[in-house]
Amino acid sequence: MAHEPFELADARVLICNDDGINAPGLKHLEKIIRGLAGEVWVVAPETEQSAAGHSLTMRRPLFVRRVSRRRFTVDGTPTDCVLLAIHQVMKARPPHLVLSGINRGANLGEDATYSGTVAAAMEGALLGFPSVALSQLYEDGAPVRWSTAEHWTGEVLRRLISARWPRGVVLNVNFPNVASAAVTGIEVTRQGHRKIGGSMIEGVDPRGEPYFWIGGGRDEDRGRAGTDLEAVHRGAVSVTPLSLDLTHEPAVKTLKTVFP
Repeated sequence: MAHEPFELADARVLICNDDGINAPGLKHLEKIIRGLAGEVWVVAPETEQSAAGHSLTMRRPLFVRRVSRRRFTVDGTPTDCVLLAIHQVMKARPPHLVLSGINRGANLGEDATYSGTVAAAMEGALLGFPSVALSQLYEDGAPVRWSTAEHWTGEVLRRLISARWPRGVVLNVNFPNVASAAVTGIEVTRQGHRKIGGSMIEGVDPRGEPYFWIGGGRDEDRGRAGTDLEAVHRGAVSVTPLSLDLTHEPAVKTLKTVFP
């Protein structure tokens, strides 16, 4: 079943992220959407929640703080933010669309399983709303090309909304690390291979206790045609539909022969 159609110009849009309420990417996305949509709400984490994944805070209370008109923070995860936004902050008039980002750094391949940016969009989809995660690739030590994401976000969203994608599907959008004029186009891709955790530092703290610090190194394959990694590193905007139903159907058929 597809989502009900709506016009972006008349829509209420909820924006979240995982980099926190003061993140540059969030401010860029707000600027973009305020020029496209009828009503924009922001509910974002108080502090950075990168790699928080799809986690809920259930062992302590959460606090929502109003920053300004239609802008709020939550002292929790991106998932907490979307859940509280829809069930509390916007409960009288829920959003037509949930957007998460723009993340500082791409969310490609297996990044999606760790990403708080993707997790916020997943929560929106689980609650029944069309949801999109947006991320901008960049190189460490170099300026982030926010202008590329700014230039292409509107075009991506207009096309996506016209497509009326099915419920239970999150759209994971990644912008390449090239100037906006150098983007080769928008491509629909599949999830590639990019496993984080490939680097680790071992040390000893001041009390003599050994510790391990997981770094940002990734084992990735940029050469597989049709994947998000290949497309983005070739200069294209990547749009990857991610299913919330994690069932592997071929395995179901195989296992039924073992457990008839």
